[in-house]
Order: sequence, then C-alpha cells, then structure tokens
Amino acid sequence: MLKGKKILIGITGSIAAYKIPVLIRLLKKEGAEIKVVATPSAFEFVTPLTLSTLSGNPVSVESHDKLTGNWNSHIELGLWADLFLIAPVTANTLAKLRSGVADNYLLTVYLSTRCKVMLAPAMDVDMYLHPATHENIEVLQKHGNLIIAPTSGELASGLCGEGRMEEPEVIVGLIKAFFKQRNQFFGVKVLVTAGPTYEPIDPVRFIGNHSSGLMGFEIAKAFANRGAHVDLVAGPVNLKINHPLVDVHPVTTAAEMFEKVSILFSAANIAVMCAAVADYTPENPSVTKIKKTKDDLNLSLVQTQDILFHIGKVKTENQYLVGFALETDNAFQHALKKLHNKNLDLIVLNTLEDQGAGFRHQTNKVTLIDRNESFTEFKLKIKSEVAADIIDHIAKKLST
Repeated sequence: MLKGKKILIGITGSIAAYKIPVLIRLLKKEGAEIKVVATPSAFEFVTPLTLSTLSGNPVSVESHDKLTGNWNSHIELGLWADLFLIAPVTANTLAKLRSGVADNYLLTVYLSTRCKVMLAPAMDVDMYLHPATHENIEVLQKHGNLIIAPTSGELASGLCGEGRMEEPEVIVGLIKAFFKQRNQFFGVKVLVTAGPTYEPIDPVRFIGNHSSGLMGFEIAKAFANRGAHVDLVAGPVNLKINHPLVDVHPVTTAAEMFEKVSILFSAANIAVMCAAVADYTPENPSVTKIKKTKDDLNLSLVQTQDILFHIGKVKTENQYLVGFALETDNAFQHALKKLHNKNLDLIVLNTLEDQGAGFRHQTNKVTLIDRNESFTEFKLKIKSEVAADIIDHIAKKLST
C-alpha cells in the first residue's frame, strides 16, 4: 500500500527514538521510500549510522556540512516528501513548532514543507498533562497537523501514565490509513458554500450576520485533502485557502450566491451548504448614503431566494445534499423540519445554546441527522475535526 510513497521522518531528542529503526524497517517493507532528518540531541538515543543504513539515505542534521561545505536544502526535503512524520516529538519541539521557531535544521524543514505533517509526541506524564503542552497540541492541530496521541504505559522515569509514544506497528497502520483516505474522494466534485451574505442598505451599510466562514472553509479543505475537486462559494470573509483542488468563487449578496450555486450544482456529486445566507434583503437599497435625520428609518425587506430549497428541488438521486441548521430554541425539531422541507440527505445541527458552538468560535458542537431521522451527536471540537467527522459520515453513507 505504501509502494513509492515518500516519507520523511523527523527525530527529536527523546528516549522513544529507539523505536524509530523498527518503524523505518516496517515502512520499507511496505515499499515506502524513507529519508531522515534529526536534531543533534536525537543522536544521544539512536545513531546516524543505524538510521542511514536502514533508510538507505544519509541522515540530514545541519543545513550545511562543515567538513565538505555541501549545502543541504531544507526546501528540497519539504518538496520531496508525501508525508512528514516527526516522531518522537519532545515538549520542547512541540513548543517550537507551535511558535514557528527555526533554530535547528528539522524545524526549518517543517516550516518549508508542503505535505501533511504527522506528530507523535513523547514525554513524561506530567509534561504531557501540562496545560501548555495541550495548548501547543491544540494550536498545531488548528494549523493542520495530524496528532498521533501518546498512549498510557510505563515511562522512562519509572512512572506510569500518558506520554508514551505510540508503537511503530500502530504508526504504520495510521500512515496507511492516511494515504488510503487521501484518495477517498478522488474524482468526486464537491460544492461548498461558506460565510455570510451582506445585503446592501446603501453603499456603506448592509444587513449581515456573524458568520466567519471558518466551518465551510474547513469542510472544503478536508474534502480537497481527500482527493475531491471543490468549488467553494464564499461570502465576504477574512479567510484564504491555498489548495490546488479548491476553486474559490467570491460573492457578496444572497442573490449572487444563488446565481453561482445554481450554475455549479448540476456538476456536483456532493453539496454542503454551510453558508449563513440572509433570509431577507432591503427591497430598495439606496444608491447614495442615507443621511441621519430626526425621523425614524423604516426598511422594507423582501425574502431572498432560498438556495437550499431550490437545489433540493432539482437534485438527482446521484447527488448528496447536506444543509446546516443553526438554532436557538427547539433545535432538533427545527432541524428535522428543515431536513424534510428542503429534501436534504443530511443536516448538520448546531445551536447557540451550546457554549463554544456556532459563529465566531474556533470550535463547534454538532449533531448529524440523516433523512431517516437517525442522528449522531459529537462533543465540542475544533472545526477542522468537526469537518472530518462530517466527511467521515458522508463517506460512510455513500459507501452503503
């Protein structure tokens, strides 16, 4: 399964480095190509001769060889790899990765790599349980890194608890699953909407909402990371996405989003309508700025076109349609009504009654409800993990 896959392994100064030669042998048996980059302190636990012999390639430690004067390009290593696994990762290196510190060669490679990065932390139990460590891990996850959580067991200190690096056989399994998942939606066209819409009152004022667009952007990115080609129709947001499989279509108003979605939907296999589209728009927006007077200002609002209802009406049996419901009361009942009225295959329910969910948060707490009204609840998670849960659910439903 790993034949021809290029895996770069980064090793830091932890006693768990003794597991890496075994890991390299297992990956080589699966057909992977291996290169190793290490911090100088890693060699206190495993020798460069062992690593180079098993990997079949020299071990990179410094940006230049002081004896020969040869330059080792951190950029070339980052471009070479299909996956960068840093294992073990010490608490010190976690903090540096989180902050973007580049005071050794491994860290410069990390900052310049374009492939997915897996991190396998290893440290003593109290270091791992420290709030600073968990904050660093959380931030690194938000940056898109995959964390291989340490297990509980006997540690080098003699204590027993969390902090033990995962075993090589398990890591190989996770790597194989990663590459399998990366092509899970290869050839699939996905349409995603994200962010708010702004409905103009006059040239400087609008009706809008607090949506940041983050949830939709994470969904688009997650689909693309699994091989799908994504059309992302985004309202006015302060987010950017740089992925070769994502085409961004910026819009401002509900009418513009309706027009763009109507064009793109017919070619989509899956559509995830995450945008917080305005339900009403000013009937007669002023072409000049409205000046303040002593009188009250009355706005006449008219309904916008219902994007979700429209595409639910025209969708075919071969298209899978997902909607979102952000509720403040009677959440489940309102979500079920929306699910059926708009002919959805799945609705993602989140409610402002849950702390940390909804607009302006890095996290969300969702319940997924299928058209047969079966539901799956998830705990509060960062939005990249929520996106993964949603896509896993879609993949499972489509496979059956």
